Amino acid sequence: MKFVDKWTESSLILKIIIGLIIGAILGIIVPGWSIIGLSGQLFVSALKAIAPILVFVLVASAISKARSGIGSRFKTVIILYLFSTFLAAMVAITGSYLFPVSIHLTSASTATAPGGLGEVITNMLLTIFSNPLKSLSEGEYLGILFWSIVFGLALKIVASDTTKDVLTDCAEAVTKVVRAIIQCAPIGILGLVFTSVSESGLGIFTQYGQLILLLVGCIAFVAFVTDPVIAAFALKRNPYPLVLTCLRESGITAFFSRSSAANIPVNMQLCERLGIDKDFYSISIPLGSTVNMEGAAVTITVMSLAVCHTLGIEVALPVAIVLCIISTLGACGSSGVAGGSLLLIPMACSLFGIPSDVSMQAVAVGFIIGVIQDSCETALNSAGDALFSATAEYHDRAKNGEEVNFLGEFAKKS
Repeated sequence: MKFVDKWTESSLILKIIIGLIIGAILGIIVPGWSIIGLSGQLFVSALKAIAPILVFVLVASAISKARSGIGSRFKTVIILYLFSTFLAAMVAITGSYLFPVSIHLTSASTATAPGGLGEVITNMLLTIFSNPLKSLSEGEYLGILFWSIVFGLALKIVASDTTKDVLTDCAEAVTKVVRAIIQCAPIGILGLVFTSVSESGLGIFTQYGQLILLLVGCIAFVAFVTDPVIAAFALKRNPYPLVLTCLRESGITAFFSRSSAANIPVNMQLCERLGIDKDFYSISIPLGSTVNMEGAAVTITVMSLAVCHTLGIEVALPVAIVLCIISTLGACGSSGVAGGSLLLIPMACSLFGIPSDVSMQAVAVGFIIGVIQDSCETALNSAGDALFSATAEYHDRAKNGEEVNFLGEFAKKS
């Protein structure tokens, strides 16, 4: 029991770093011991399994007991999500102009891409209105969000306070389960790192190196420059303590789990420690996992322009702006498309008249570098969810004349 207490009280980030180092060493020394990677698979599977239930009960409970006055925060956070995703696409275009990259279009992909933006939107709507049990079982968060809001609104009208309290208790119980799973993060990260290193080694850093550097460079610029500027404008103060906290607490786990869905519980726990209103973050975080897709916008834009550079297609500025809009809208719908952001590359390439059989080869290249691209993309997306949820909350408090103790609550609960 003492060991368990010491484990839970010690720094989670320090334990994750230790697990990361051990996993990398084992991946190099004993790459054949695949059983080590099982802990990573179990950790991600556990988070993916509990996340849909967590989102549903938290959102339904928050809506059923919601008080007035939080609507402005939702408006703010949605604007932040969409604006940051658009700026991420702009950063990707600027980076691609400054450092044009070509790729070898030799391989074919067997995946099926959506035919256009209309198909993406259609898929999103079909997902939203799908069977709620199907949404829960398959982790379709657009559907989960929709039905949990509907269920919460119905409870708000007809349920007694006792029934609402029962739902709140269920939400608390699921939250405790999530906290227990997150305590296993260091062991899970160890397994995930072991799998990545043992399977890919260091070769992934040399093949398609320029493309990887451009993608990672754009994502890093968004994480350390663009997002902080947006947060600073909204908060009127130095945003980097909050930005670095979100990247450290959320981005690291998202990088290795490569799943925004699996990181929803991590972000909710982070928001709780940041002192964010539970009624707000229980909706803004799962909403961000489907709307805030900065990393996806970067991937779609960079890969599309890489195909253009390879084929010698000149991209005029007005067309580049249209590409930003398409990447933003497509990225917001990428969570509802099998294969995520990579399968939206042909949609963006169609803007330049590039045939699908050519653009799908870029999708195949994306899968090759996915161990790095997808990890960085997910880390940016997930950290942004927490950052802009906190930014919207603190902005609302400051606007209402309340004292904003930046990271004060986090320091108390760390």
